[in-house]
Amino acid sequence: MDARRLYRDMLVARRIDEEAIALQRQGALPGYAPSKGQEAAQVGSAAALDPTRDFAFPTYRDLGAAVAMGVDLVGYLSTHLGTWHGGMYDPVASRFAPFNAVVGGPVTHAVGWAMGAKLDGTGGAAITYFGDGASSQGDVHEAMNFAGVYRLPVVFFCQNNGWAISVPTDRQVAGGSVAKRAEGYGIEGVRVDGNDVRAVYEATRQALRSGEPVVIEAMTYRMGPHSTSDDPGRYRSLAEEQAWAERDPLRRAARELTETELNEAEAHADEVTRQVREGLLALGDRPGEELFDFVYREPTTALLEQKRAWKEASDV
Repeated sequence: MDARRLYRDMLVARRIDEEAIALQRQGALPGYAPSKGQEAAQVGSAAALDPTRDFAFPTYRDLGAAVAMGVDLVGYLSTHLGTWHGGMYDPVASRFAPFNAVVGGPVTHAVGWAMGAKLDGTGGAAITYFGDGASSQGDVHEAMNFAGVYRLPVVFFCQNNGWAISVPTDRQVAGGSVAKRAEGYGIEGVRVDGNDVRAVYEATRQALRSGEPVVIEAMTYRMGPHSTSDDPGRYRSLAEEQAWAERDPLRRAARELTETELNEAEAHADEVTRQVREGLLALGDRPGEELFDFVYREPTTALLEQKRAWKEASDV
């Protein structure tokens, strides 16, 4: 995998992340879940996917994966505006499902997709993202067990960023390792340095191509707050944050590039950020009649009557 592409995508993710926080502070976004510090885990894993046959199932904190998979970022961030449920990008074309705000929610969806892929014989695999906190959800355990029983092609990608909101990993993950849980379901578990983009890429590539269920635990750190309404200073120390800042995944990836390549990546990230900011701020309200258009595959008589009444009222 090209080191320049990996770094470029990580830098775009970092810049868009910073811009989203600024837009929230300015009142342009209602809320946002930052991903600073987790760019290597997200970009490295998503870059390993084969876009012709694999599919990703993200959480609300996987901007880096969206960048690496070429998702329309204005459409992606529109979800935070509530402009359209699930975003305004095409999940089928991008192979990137609408991100899921339910803790552990994407995991069962990915397993269902993986079952379909196995039955269809496409050779594709699913990857599902979740955090160390979500790993304690019942849905995650049921999904791993199901995948283990049916030997489904799905990668359970846990970004262990040290904190389940304000609860440290050692207080909510028995045994201290999500990867070790895989053994209980008869599947492989791998722990990888989540701040090493190349290590993440290679571990994910091997897992995807194995055709078997695999748990990957990427050890990383959420450098910012859990969300824009969170104050991490209330539950973790400045010394801890500074220690992890020294392990910034972008600094690590930058060591492989020349000064010219770094400058080119900066210029590219600045331009992408500008386009996303302008595109997001230019989004207007969606037509009100869409409230009736996507309720049922075949609209009922009552729904059509409601739509007609709404249009008549709005034309007054």
